[in-house]
Amino acid sequence: MDEPQHHTWDPERYLAYAGERGRPFLDLLARVGARAPRHVADLGAGPGNLTALLHDRWPEAEVTAVDASPEMIERARGVAGITAELADLRTWQPAEPLDILVSNAALQWVPGHLELLDRLAGLLADGGWLAMQVPGNFDEPSHTIRRDLAALPEFAPHTAGVDAPASHDAVTYLRRLQACGLTVDAWETTYLHVLTGPDPVFTWVSGTGARPTLQALPAALRADFEAEYRARLREAYPPDAEGRVVLPFRRVFAVAHAG
Repeated sequence: MDEPQHHTWDPERYLAYAGERGRPFLDLLARVGARAPRHVADLGAGPGNLTALLHDRWPEAEVTAVDASPEMIERARGVAGITAELADLRTWQPAEPLDILVSNAALQWVPGHLELLDRLAGLLADGGWLAMQVPGNFDEPSHTIRRDLAALPEFAPHTAGVDAPASHDAVTYLRRLQACGLTVDAWETTYLHVLTGPDPVFTWVSGTGARPTLQALPAALRADFEAEYRARLREAYPPDAEGRVVLPFRRVFAVAHAG
């Protein structure tokens, strides 16, 4: 969860759907063919719960979690087997070339991150791996409703210019990483997350993509915004008779090898 710090992150809210958020990380990791890496980094590691899986797979490696959020790094420092560093992924420099560089659901917060891939590729050791995943669902109602509401006259003076996530398609990432001299495997997956509880889609987005918008609003306006946001999300994602809501979530992956 690495991004310019105009707002703060809540690890507990982010982890509300830890299982669902973790599935893409496991799918990404499955395509990394490294056998005995020495230096592994997770850029935009958030609370470090997924970074721990890197240590589990390669217990002999030095695993570093990097994030620009003090709240997230404080949580990551309590995770066994990893080192956590507070830093901006755009400028962080490892002490040694990396055998594996992972960035999971973080680059969408970095404007111009396509160009940043050139720098990240340059951090790899010979034979190293770069594995990235970003959400690709920004045209879904969970995001379009937020944008529409934020543009209303009563909210726009506060929400204009707040951080908003964005990404590219798989072909764009494949071509960019190929231009860096890497062998690339890129793909997309749409997950169907089955959520339960009161306003579960709001709970999901308020921990990630909607958080900067919500924090930009004064308390009184935020309550009005949230009430309307929840109502529109309920209409866009109606529950079934058992109270289950389906949230389609497209994600974009690329695994690149410096072989």
